[in-house]
Amino acid sequence: MNRTRLLALMALFVAIGTLGSHLLWFPAGAAKAYPVQHAVNVLAAVILGPLPATAVAFMIGLLRNLLGFGTILAFPGGMIGAFLAGVLYLKFGKKIWAAAGEVVGTGIIGALIAVPIAKILMGTVAGVFFFIPPFLISSLTGAVIASLILAKVKQSNVMQNSGFFKREL
Repeated sequence: MNRTRLLALMALFVAIGTLGSHLLWFPAGAAKAYPVQHAVNVLAAVILGPLPATAVAFMIGLLRNLLGFGTILAFPGGMIGAFLAGVLYLKFGKKIWAAAGEVVGTGIIGALIAVPIAKILMGTVAGVFFFIPPFLISSLTGAVIASLILAKVKQSNVMQNSGFFKREL
């Protein structure tokens, strides 16, 4: 995929993730769940790969923070989940591994990293079990949404017939 197409797709994913996170969220324990962010992470990981997906997650987190509807905790969860989703998809070539990477990367690893970040930067004293349930709920919901989208895209052969994408779903 050439750089122009890559940047265009990354910008599209950032726009969808930023706007979608603002429009579709639900309370999940102590936090808010943003399943669109996680769905975009999985889609970007499968279509673009781990590093572009991580960059997309970073930009979505940055824009959400700048627009006032995100927290600093959007960075570790989103970026780790997107990266792990991309790495597992590259290694195993199955969408289910990308979804699992998002859930483990965000729901567990991101939640563990959120604890010291929340303490140092936000002044919040919270334990691991404060973050894991909402991070898991949010990432699992998004991973399921992305899996359904990818199944429909594969079924319609849009990606293969367009010549736009070189990666196999």
